[in-house]
Amino acid sequence: MKTAKRHIFSAVITLLFGVISYYFTLPALNIHSGGLLTFIISLCVAYGIAYLVLGLKKSVLQVTEIKIEKGMFIPGIIKVLLGIIAACILVGVIGNIAGAQIFNAKRYRSLLEVSEGDFTQDVSEITYDHIPRLDLDSAKKLGDRKMGELSDMVSQFSVMENYTQINYKGRPVRVTPLEYVDVFKWLSNVKEGIPGYLMIDMVTQEVQLVRLQEGMKYSTAEHFGRYLDRHLRFQYPTKIFAEENFEVDEEGTPYWICPTYTFKIGLYGGRDIEGAVLVNAINGESTYYPVDEIPSWVDRVYNADLIIEQYDFYGTLINGFWNSVFAQKDCRVTTDGYNYMAQGDDVYMYTGVTSVAADQSNIGFILSNQRTKETKFYPVAGAEEYSAMNSAQGQVQEMRYTATFPLLLNISEEPTYFMALKDASNLVKMYAMVNVQQYQIVVAADSVEECERRYVEKLSAAGVLEEKPKPPVTQKTVSGAITSIRSAVIGGNTCYYYQLAGVEGTYSLSVAADERAVILNVGDTVTFTFDEKSVGAIIPVIKLEY
Repeated sequence: MKTAKRHIFSAVITLLFGVISYYFTLPALNIHSGGLLTFIISLCVAYGIAYLVLGLKKSVLQVTEIKIEKGMFIPGIIKVLLGIIAACILVGVIGNIAGAQIFNAKRYRSLLEVSEGDFTQDVSEITYDHIPRLDLDSAKKLGDRKMGELSDMVSQFSVMENYTQINYKGRPVRVTPLEYVDVFKWLSNVKEGIPGYLMIDMVTQEVQLVRLQEGMKYSTAEHFGRYLDRHLRFQYPTKIFAEENFEVDEEGTPYWICPTYTFKIGLYGGRDIEGAVLVNAINGESTYYPVDEIPSWVDRVYNADLIIEQYDFYGTLINGFWNSVFAQKDCRVTTDGYNYMAQGDDVYMYTGVTSVAADQSNIGFILSNQRTKETKFYPVAGAEEYSAMNSAQGQVQEMRYTATFPLLLNISEEPTYFMALKDASNLVKMYAMVNVQQYQIVVAADSVEECERRYVEKLSAAGVLEEKPKPPVTQKTVSGAITSIRSAVIGGNTCYYYQLAGVEGTYSLSVAADERAVILNVGDTVTFTFDEKSVGAIIPVIKLEY
């Protein structure tokens, strides 16, 4: 084949290969994306192979003999392609070297701004009926159980593994969409889409299937143009996307929150979030927001691993790179594991901070807002999380229960680890609270209410609360006829939820607090007294007048 035709056919083959490869691999057309260089190299290889194959004679032996007679001959185009491949490799190597920590210690440390906080001022106290009781594993169990109850869906759909923790109308919940069981179920349901998502209340442990009027057409369970990553890539070809999160807005509309990366040091160093694309899971409409303009209802933009990575840079590079390797003076790192806590309208990532010696104690902990990355360090020396878990398990060692990774709570203005205790079947049997600063102060009980009561009593007996009396509660009252009553069993206690005519909000009252909660009926006129600082969709009742 003549040289001109070989180039034309090679270009056509490479174009077809590139289109198919791009469709499936979806590299970002961005110099900061390592996938772009890999994509360019693959195109060069495809062109070179096509060019050489098209130049072969009918007899491979003839080609071999010609090469022997004339010596090894490398066509000019192959040299060009090898040069492009070498340039791509060189760019990648130089880009990595330019972003190395050894040359950029100060820049890595400045990726995260950390201020010092006051725990009692920044973290509001929480009552037992607002304490999240579910960890991720327990939420998954409840989700699978709920799915098994849905006879009209269980054969067609399963539950995704997302289980994103968000604040929904002032309540900590986990949400996760359904997905098709397999490609055949996708073919059967592709027109209608995914019919809904699960919402699990982390306090009441109530699991709700939210059925949508119109199914979700865009997700990671879809195919072709409705596959979320492909949908994003074709709209934003230059963006580098982090892992997407499933959330719902305050109206219950499902969205995919898709953060976008930038690299601030060299080509591939100092990764950070620059913004996020919000994709309506139903119709695929998407909007890009810079990081400082993301709507306040969004809870999760910065994932925990990125925050931990940046804090470790901040903690270890305090005196430069070489100090972080050898002397390690004043160096500190995050502990293994993390959890989330709701505060106001946001979700915060919590993890402990310890010295690089990795002993069994913390020098403090950090709270980082997952939407804004605002991070505060709290210098509260105390037990490392796994030491607290062992302490809690020691309280019930005869039961052989295992503790979940702790939540950090403010109980009577004391930083407190709260954890569930599970049996061998992964079912929650008890709850435990451990004081962060004095982890010998530990209690375990069958219900959260009883656990909190015993914990406060133990704090008082140890003299911890003597110098820090609780501030007086400013009370308010509302009155009206009951229009709605619901109930739920929380930690072994029945709690009733009331709505009153002409009064906003839902008011909760447990039978343990007032037995008359059982006999109230719709239409009864009551007066509820509550703490005016109580916020959220559900407000605990302090006193009932009936």
